[in-house]
Amino acid sequence: MADETSPPAETGALRDAWRLARNWFAAEPLVAGGLTVAAIGLMLMQLAIDWGFAFWQRASFDALEARDGAAFLAQIGVFAGLIAALMAVNVGRLWSRQILGMRWRRWLVLKLQAAMLTGSRHHRMEIGQGGADNPDQRIGENTRWATAIAVDLVLGFLYAVVLLLSFAGMLWHLSAGFALPLGGGAELPVPGGLLWAALLYAGLCATITWRLGRSLPRIHMDRNAAEGDHRFALVRLRENSEAIALIRGEADERRGLAAAFARVEAAMHRMFRSERALMWLGCCYMPVAGAVAMGLSAPRFFAGAITLGMLMQSAHAFHEVVRALTWFTENWPRLADWRGHVARVVELERACEAAGRPGALRREEGAEQLEVAGLVLDTACGRTLVAEAALTLRPGERVLIMGESGSGKSTLFRAIAGLWPWGGGGLRAPCPSASMFLPQRPYLPLGTLAAALAYPAAPDAFAPEAMRAALLRCRLPGLAGRLAEEARWDRVLSLGEQQRLAFARLLLHRPRWVFLDEATSALDEANQGAMFAALRDLLPDAAVLSIGHRSTLVPHHDRVLAMVPGPGGARLVAVPPLREAGGHPPATALLGLSRRGDATYARRALNPRQPVPSAG
Repeated sequence: MADETSPPAETGALRDAWRLARNWFAAEPLVAGGLTVAAIGLMLMQLAIDWGFAFWQRASFDALEARDGAAFLAQIGVFAGLIAALMAVNVGRLWSRQILGMRWRRWLVLKLQAAMLTGSRHHRMEIGQGGADNPDQRIGENTRWATAIAVDLVLGFLYAVVLLLSFAGMLWHLSAGFALPLGGGAELPVPGGLLWAALLYAGLCATITWRLGRSLPRIHMDRNAAEGDHRFALVRLRENSEAIALIRGEADERRGLAAAFARVEAAMHRMFRSERALMWLGCCYMPVAGAVAMGLSAPRFFAGAITLGMLMQSAHAFHEVVRALTWFTENWPRLADWRGHVARVVELERACEAAGRPGALRREEGAEQLEVAGLVLDTACGRTLVAEAALTLRPGERVLIMGESGSGKSTLFRAIAGLWPWGGGGLRAPCPSASMFLPQRPYLPLGTLAAALAYPAAPDAFAPEAMRAALLRCRLPGLAGRLAEEARWDRVLSLGEQQRLAFARLLLHRPRWVFLDEATSALDEANQGAMFAALRDLLPDAAVLSIGHRSTLVPHHDRVLAMVPGPGGARLVAVPPLREAGGHPPATALLGLSRRGDATYARRALNPRQPVPSAG
């Protein structure tokens, strides 16, 4: 959901944008520097053309005033040359802005994507609190506008500064004899009067613009967040369409989507009101500027102090100076929008940095065995899920962890994988390159079946014969001939088929350490047994740590641990094997017949005086 943080001040947005630009220049100095020099060079050429038009106006109107047809025809040729140069330079300026923005955006997108995918930060951001909402929108859309608008604004501002410096001198020279009439024939000489008038006029326009549009940055932040939430709701609808259709949840989804778009609509209406308020000024301040220049210069023209050409040149110079000084007025809506985009990009960048900070949980990699000692796992808000867990998994050993749903089994699985940062204590894990983790729902990337099977390795990392053999061993004969076929395999295959495909992937990679979290939950007993038989036959030396709640998992493991919930967090306790003698059934039968849950059995097994269910 949209966060409620206030937008950064202008200095904050400028500082963040400058830092992003500086880092890009440091990473790609030749590309960034070369494109910037080209853009500035083309900008200066544009300025020279503007000066050419100013002198063309004076010469052409002087020719008209003198009724000199030959001189006027010559000025038509000059005008054609200026137009040709204007077209070429403007196309070049557009090219430089586009490429400059695209290369900067490319660097920023790759940087953010790499930051998210480093050390499983994307997962920590997803499960933690305070993470940036909708990172896909921030990378896909906000980076685009944060860079493209920044390039336009910076180049436009530089052009406005150069335009002001150049035409201010011309306007000062043209208004050297300017004087304000005081009445009764008296006048007050004001050197550079037209320049001072342009400064006053532009300052007034900027003040009105700020007063009318000061709420736009907050509005754009809200609009961006609302757009992201609405898009996220649509993506969830698409990803869960089958479940929604089965439960007939379309009416509720329609209400939810309508509410999400209502927030977008409300933000858009607020933005429209601010833009309409700005339009009252924006539609007329430049035409009025031309009229002001003509009105201020007209008395000197009527007095014969200046020619018609000088009058038109003065009006043109006044117009250019006002255009430069009102850059803020003209670009305020884009500045407000840009600030929102920069803020969302920087929030994502900081969220990635926060997700990469080590927590209190100590984790070492490269150990000869899995060792968990005094491990405490908390939620992001500090509630303890698992208290003082202890576990040792030796090479070749097969251990099962059972427990009630929600007792913390999967959290322990994530901590072993290095995905859970909250808690205390420590663990020593085997080398990641020799380990493989299978969650309940495997990830199947887009592309061919071979790519999904070989993931995370390249599709050509394994021979097709080996892939087909793995599929056949995992009871997927129908897929053996479809390795080159491209499809959305996460939708084509049932969950049970996806889980068997994950086991086939396991057989190909041949890890020494295998961690399973409900990895056979969608399989019947026969297929589940076939998967563990494949592990036993083809990976006999691999250590296996399974997490599940089905009693049929017990025969495939050497020992069983139970996650027993408690008021201070769940505890990991050993389930002793029960002898058939003495009236106690074996653990397999006992767990299979218990209708009160495996954790119930674990608690009773730890207390021999407490009666346990009988097999009959």
